[in-house]
Amino acid sequence: MTARIVVADDQTVVREGIVMLLGLLPGIEVVGSAGDGEEALRLVAELAPDIVLMDLRMPRCDGVEATRRVRAEHPGTQVVVLTTYADDDSLFPALRAGARGYLTKDADADEIVRAVEDVMSGDAGLSPKVQRRLLERLDARQEPVEADAAGPLPDGLTRREAEVLALVAEGLSNPEIARRLRIAPATVKTHINNLFAKTAVRDRAQAVRYAYRHGIAAPPDADSGLFIT
Repeated sequence: MTARIVVADDQTVVREGIVMLLGLLPGIEVVGSAGDGEEALRLVAELAPDIVLMDLRMPRCDGVEATRRVRAEHPGTQVVVLTTYADDDSLFPALRAGARGYLTKDADADEIVRAVEDVMSGDAGLSPKVQRRLLERLDARQEPVEADAAGPLPDGLTRREAEVLALVAEGLSNPEIARRLRIAPATVKTHINNLFAKTAVRDRAQAVRYAYRHGIAAPPDADSGLFIT
């Protein structure tokens, strides 16, 4: 089954390069190209493509808004984002707007074909990099535990956030915590931001004192009977 595709990208050279590449790939027919979100919407209304390959940073109507309108006004057309950006501020708004796939512009031809095939068959067409980021985000959003052997954790901390806080109290850096817990440094940063917000601490020194005060970590001189506050 051939996928009929509209390409939307505001950079002419990039857009023409993508169109040329897609023209060489099996199972894909490029039926139009647009220089911004408004033009993409016009082409979708006119051509009813299966997929819009959508850049995010475009004038007049950006990719997130264009994606939202395509999905609301033309539900038969799916959107696969193809962008330079894989940060949370780009990824999650695009997915919330209804994008069915998300690729970065370093994707090779096989990745693009696979994403198009996945979307055409009703699955999500996500690059491996994006899949990893989604898993990290899910890990960072663990539900607070009800209780453990020592009782409930304070301020709604998750078990993972408490683990990270204990390692902060040990003096470990973010990369060292990432290696210890076998998670990505970006995930460590997310946990630290979350626990800072929940506990209302402003820096690592305050976080260490919080960990000692709530029994999440033992102060260095705990054996001597002293307690640091």
